[in-house]
Amino acid sequence: MSTYLFDPPPVAALAIRGLPQRFPVKRLFFVGRNYAAHAAEMGFTVDKSRETPFYFTKSISTLVPSGATLPYPPGTRNFHYEVELVVALHQGGFEVTPEQAPALIYGYGVGLDMTRRDLQQAARELGRPWDLGKDVEHGAVCSELLPLPGQVLAPAAIGLQVNGQTRQQASTGQLIWSIPELIADLSRFYHLQPGDLIYTGTPEGVGPVQPGDQLRGWVEGVGEVHIRIGAAYTVQTHDQAPQP
Repeated sequence: MSTYLFDPPPVAALAIRGLPQRFPVKRLFFVGRNYAAHAAEMGFTVDKSRETPFYFTKSISTLVPSGATLPYPPGTRNFHYEVELVVALHQGGFEVTPEQAPALIYGYGVGLDMTRRDLQQAARELGRPWDLGKDVEHGAVCSELLPLPGQVLAPAAIGLQVNGQTRQQASTGQLIWSIPELIADLSRFYHLQPGDLIYTGTPEGVGPVQPGDQLRGWVEGVGEVHIRIGAAYTVQTHDQAPQP
């Protein structure tokens, strides 16, 4: 007799460039408003001298690899892309300092934080959580990982194209809170664990996509992420999963 009532989900994992092993993913953390220009396009200003970073999370089941086709999600008419540098951790830590933070880093990837923007904005205006807007099925995309253990990535170009047209273009050097600062700050609230991913925020230029759109995101020196937006869910396809 099986130990479980039904089959448990498989381990979520990402490919690692140049290695046969895969990186098992434990949790998904996302940083909000970490580029000043993106905060401005959302109607906010960020004063680092007076503020601290803020975060949201997504379910591990939302993670999909580069190359997938993402069904257009239900409940939205304004589905947005956000390209992000992703930091992968291979060591745990609690209340680490920015100087200690690099030791936790395994490497980097390129991610997409797909967002039901209309639902996020409606929740924000009512003072409600962002879960319906952000914790979207198949809404956390990530490329293969580039191993750079213990290294803080130098500023690099980051961008995104939709159907070959550039929509986002910036530098990770424009991050308001740096990678070590983010790891250290997040470790004040969580016991960080091997397998945690941190999506570090998106630059300006976010916008909507439609079924059939092809997306390509990149971080110079790290890699690229590719997805296609598929048709909206129907009753007949509600169990459809993204196909790599």
